[in-house]
Amino acid sequence: MTQTTETPAAAGEQQPASGRGAVRSRRGRVHRAWFVAAVTFVTIIGAAAFRSLPGLLIDPLHEEFGWSRGTIGAAVSVNLALYGLTAPFAAALMDRFGIRRVVAVALTVISVGSLLTVWMTAAWQLLLYWGLLVGLGSGSMALAFAATVTNRWFTERRGLVSGILTAASASGQLIFLPLLSWMVTRYDWRPAAVTVALAALAVVPFVWLLLRDHPADVGQKPYGATEFVAKPPPVQGAARRTLRVLFWAVRTGPFWLLAGTFAICGASTNGLVQTHFVPAAHDHGMPVTAAASLLAVIGVFDVVGTIASGWFTDRFEPRRLLAVYYALRGMSLLFLPMLLAPSVHPPMIFFIVFYGLDWVATVPPTLALCREQYGEDSAIVFGWVLASHQVGAAVVAFAGGLARDAFGSYDMVWYASGALCAAAALMALVIRRSPAVPVPAAV
Repeated sequence: MTQTTETPAAAGEQQPASGRGAVRSRRGRVHRAWFVAAVTFVTIIGAAAFRSLPGLLIDPLHEEFGWSRGTIGAAVSVNLALYGLTAPFAAALMDRFGIRRVVAVALTVISVGSLLTVWMTAAWQLLLYWGLLVGLGSGSMALAFAATVTNRWFTERRGLVSGILTAASASGQLIFLPLLSWMVTRYDWRPAAVTVALAALAVVPFVWLLLRDHPADVGQKPYGATEFVAKPPPVQGAARRTLRVLFWAVRTGPFWLLAGTFAICGASTNGLVQTHFVPAAHDHGMPVTAAASLLAVIGVFDVVGTIASGWFTDRFEPRRLLAVYYALRGMSLLFLPMLLAPSVHPPMIFFIVFYGLDWVATVPPTLALCREQYGEDSAIVFGWVLASHQVGAAVVAFAGGLARDAFGSYDMVWYASGALCAAAALMALVIRRSPAVPVPAAV
């Protein structure tokens, strides 16, 4: 691969802070953007451990402390909601303080919150440690992180890169789910919580030493760019800017359609399947380790599906891709109650493969539509769209626990989620195409 950088002076910009005269041509070298993407991928994998644990904790915490599934679901709900609501502010904080600082602090908060759960004795502590601390930390490690890295370091292959970085979370699930389920079954839930804490903490040195905030920090253009892009100055008033972008975006129709479809995406993945699939399968006599292994298989095919979706997004209309993804997801959920059984059988494997391919395939086209509609503010707008994703997940995580307590079954929740996915498919089709418009300064 050949990448030739031009001097900032040639691009009409000031020399970057590292200035050493003209930036040398780098022929035959892999562009630094790919190394940054690789570090981001590993970081998201390390932080993914916390997303693998909630579904494994419901039954152990219910048995040990006598807490209802609704109470445990409430803690997971707080975690998911804060995961989403923190994301848009995290994108603005990255503009203000830099990616490395924000991500390193977020990973540390995740580690502390997960470790403190080992000593909890009351339900409010679960809400505080797992709900509040891990929720805040994970929100700063949300997809807004991947969106910021993609927007800064790439002008070409953005769909592919966003697909790869989105798949990192599924890769982490693949790595940690079998291990954590084995720990919970063989020993206790506490060693699993400690493992999550250590996994998040272990990634911090990689972030601090290898991640860079902007291509100008190393004297390079973004991948695929024809001109050098100077590093912008730190953006003051991160919270104010985040809210200003929100107040502008909510006046546009596409925002509500994107937020609505992504809320349904979160409800049908993180809120429902990731949180309640293991206990639902266990209700039908399936061993916890077998159910967790099926979720891990979803992670395998999620990687394939999300990277393929990024490739498709670079070539096909994102709205139609979203409609197809949601329609297929809804159909599969309607069949799931008939597939749950004490043992793993071929139709269940087919569902797992099918659902895995569609799990977060919605992210690359949603990111592309945000960029198309909102331009340079798209990372913050996507943060708010992600907030709706997690609010949808939080509602269903809580409602699923209540439904199980009330009806003794999850069937009603599976059917309702299938119907919501059909509605999301229709919503995706009516998103209009329009050029990106910057946020007015007066908003």
